[in-house]
Amino acid sequence: MAKDFCNPQVVEGYDLHIRKLIPGYQLVHQQILAILQAHLSQDAHVLIVGVGTGYELGYLLQAFPRFRFTVTELSQPMLDKAKDYVALWNNDNRVNFILGSHIDFEHSPQFDAVLSILVTHFIPFEHKLEFMQAARRCMKMNGIFLTFDLTQFSFKQEAEALQQMCLMNGLLEKQVQAMQSRMQDDFYALSTHETFNLLREAGFVQVHSFTQVLSYQGFIAEY
Repeated sequence: MAKDFCNPQVVEGYDLHIRKLIPGYQLVHQQILAILQAHLSQDAHVLIVGVGTGYELGYLLQAFPRFRFTVTELSQPMLDKAKDYVALWNNDNRVNFILGSHIDFEHSPQFDAVLSILVTHFIPFEHKLEFMQAARRCMKMNGIFLTFDLTQFSFKQEAEALQQMCLMNGLLEKQVQAMQSRMQDDFYALSTHETFNLLREAGFVQVHSFTQVLSYQGFIAEY
């Protein structure tokens, strides 16, 4: 059964669970921070697609005191959690919280960067191109798109290695089994090659991989 991100119990336990579920979770976010520091000016406007409970937004608000943020989320409980989490660092109201999709902004190229972290793999295959095209259309020229997602397993042992790492991170055996089942319901994973091709088809000029932890990969696409 697909996970219900509007369920209050799921929302409350999300931050602890995700650190056990995603190998190298903290390191990936450190890399995202470093990439934004290298690419963006001090007064950039950043769109976060699928803000979740606000962890990513929280450290970016602290690191970039002059950045403005627009964040989208399809789950009202997640969005409420994010608002509460970042309230301490958002006392100057630099964040525009949107219940809805980034597609609403695709005809307004206002963002220097668009972040889609652990989101794109939930988009059904038939909608992925539209999702990426909308991200590109709402970016300024020379903007960057960052995505980090589960990619297709290349061989059986890769899936087994991911399960073992989740156990090492503290997931229970029954949680790992639930993860296996959810991969059939929740995830629409592309291969590395398919991801590169789809980003280029969406109109991005330069596409590079910036990180990989087992079958999770991060890509940076420039426009």
